[in-house]
Amino acid sequence: MTLQRPTKRTLVEQIVSELERLIEDGTWPVGERIPTEPELVKELGVSRNTIREAVHALIHAGMLRTRQGDGTYVCSTSCLTPILVRRVERSKLSETLEVRSALEQEGARLAALRRTPDDIARIKLAYDNCRKAEEDGNIACYIRSDYMFHKEIIAAAHNSILSDLYDSISEAVEQVVTFGCGNLELTRQHSELNERLVQAIIAQDEAGSADAVRAYIDASRAMLLKNREGGTELQHE
Repeated sequence: MTLQRPTKRTLVEQIVSELERLIEDGTWPVGERIPTEPELVKELGVSRNTIREAVHALIHAGMLRTRQGDGTYVCSTSCLTPILVRRVERSKLSETLEVRSALEQEGARLAALRRTPDDIARIKLAYDNCRKAEEDGNIACYIRSDYMFHKEIIAAAHNSILSDLYDSISEAVEQVVTFGCGNLELTRQHSELNERLVQAIIAQDEAGSADAVRAYIDASRAMLLKNREGGTELQHE
């Protein structure tokens, strides 16, 4: 067997890594325009062609997007996000539920284990926002608030890869919540289970936290099956 010696990264690859770092650590947040080519050349001390190749690589990866005549903007914090978004768009709603169940159960378990007082405060606030939106009958606000509630729980797991994966399926998660908002009984069940989930995380009950998520997803799955049997057409099904 012939082994090749490892080679040093090219200059373009080094610049790509540096630009990725600036995006991932929030120095360049999503939606913000990045510095111009001349500014990057001056700041990084490399040629214009090197900058251009690095930027094009990140555009191809889905982290940057060029707006004609307006510059280049950050559109994702990870090259994984656009790949997963495209994949989720081709998936069935039932498959999305299965993936969401896997990520959120582990996220809830880890959150119960690792949560800090600040995490608990953010989770409680997100839950209160859900309840208020539900009581006000503000469906659009409820959909967003429910996603943010579960996102805060994932964040409390303190696993950056898990957070990136969850962010990558955010649109699919919101679609599932939107699907459930048409049923008052399901919304009520979700609200009760979310409260149970909060209490389990506060009590550092790992099993109870995962069980609350499992029950939440099972309720959504049961409603999906009921609607399918009743002849209701659902997107991606």
